[in-house]
Amino acid sequence: MLGFFRHTHKLKPIGTLGVSILREVSSPLLEDVIVFGPFNSNTPKRWKKPVDSAQTRLENRTLDHRLDKLMSHFKKLRLVLSLQEVISSRKGHYASVQLLSKWKSRVGLNVGIGAFLRKYPHIFEMYTHKVKRNICCKLTQKMVDLIEEEARVIKESELVAVQRLKKLLVISTSGTLHVHALWLIRRELGLPDDLRNSILIKYPNDFRLVSPEIVSLVSSDEMFEAEVEIWREKECREKWLSEFETRYAFPIQFPTGFKIEKGFREKLKNWQRLQYVKPYEKMEKVRIRTCGGVERFEKRAVGIIHELLSLTVEKMIEVERLSHFRRDFSMEVNMRELLLKHPGIFYISTKGNNQTVFLREAYSRGCLIEPNLIYSIRRKMLDLILMGCRDTGQLHPLEKLEKQSNQVIHRELVGGPYDGEWILPIFENLDEQFVDHRKLVSSSPPDSETNE
Repeated sequence: MLGFFRHTHKLKPIGTLGVSILREVSSPLLEDVIVFGPFNSNTPKRWKKPVDSAQTRLENRTLDHRLDKLMSHFKKLRLVLSLQEVISSRKGHYASVQLLSKWKSRVGLNVGIGAFLRKYPHIFEMYTHKVKRNICCKLTQKMVDLIEEEARVIKESELVAVQRLKKLLVISTSGTLHVHALWLIRRELGLPDDLRNSILIKYPNDFRLVSPEIVSLVSSDEMFEAEVEIWREKECREKWLSEFETRYAFPIQFPTGFKIEKGFREKLKNWQRLQYVKPYEKMEKVRIRTCGGVERFEKRAVGIIHELLSLTVEKMIEVERLSHFRRDFSMEVNMRELLLKHPGIFYISTKGNNQTVFLREAYSRGCLIEPNLIYSIRRKMLDLILMGCRDTGQLHPLEKLEKQSNQVIHRELVGGPYDGEWILPIFENLDEQFVDHRKLVSSSPPDSETNE
């Protein structure tokens, strides 16, 4: 009894108890644990609304396995080219495996450098240094020839690269671009590594460096036409469609397995007819709060991204590098969310630890429909990577063992057995006896026939 009075301060009134029960029921951390009983049977349970964000839409999007597979192959090519830059920067164009292992994290490798180099014998050649007696690595002649051929093609197509830069500067609302942003996508645009000296300074009649990091056009009188206009003219000519249907339309190709919900076709049809300011037209002030203002603003951003992807060599670019042009192109939108809104035009692949956007209309079955010279050379590099250890003249360990056993048998037949080779004839005799026994069993009649 005295113990009861000692613990009376721990007792709570009924009202306080009900409030604590309500707090436990409404707590989002315990909503999956609480079992409703007689004290809280009338208390409504709070349900969490499904989160709809760019990340959830990215996870729930319809996958294009062919483009994902292609992106995983290009990831290997990027790793190989990163190691190639390290090796080429060294004196003598070779590097020790010990030195390359220190650069492993910077390149992005998560495996042993030795295993990675041995995995691609068509790309890397490993040998022992004559003086230092350590294992070194250099590029094979096949890979060196392809790298030199790519540099030569980029050098010969300087005028095409100049036109691409002009188009990007015309798209910019201020008429200027950051040199660093252009340098980040130099491989995508087919530009040389020394962009500043080989292009910007070499053509003073076309480009002017406002500051060390800002480039602008000398004259912006030249008129350009977007790449999508070629498709629109073709649709009008071949399918006899009206200009009202194709003037502001984009080619749509949904991935396999894409689910079309109710009302989606009507929304897509209205969006295709929606007017917008085209990439090379002068940007006018768009009133976001007016009817269709947000849609027209986003459609202009879609047209700019479509044109930028059309100017690239492989019709793809990393989303992170694409975001460097948001302010210059006046695309103040969430880039990833905008790309996910249009799965028939763009596809985001998350392979290779990066988010890369593809232009869907430019690819068919995982291959570029209209390949160019630079893409063809890079595809040959990719073929060398995909060959792996095939066609290298190096025997697999099992093939080596089989070859050695064949040599032993040949020596036995020619000059008699050697010491230590006496066990091979025993196994051969056992094999012959096993084969004779199988023939005997197969030739014997079944039990039903013997009974008859």
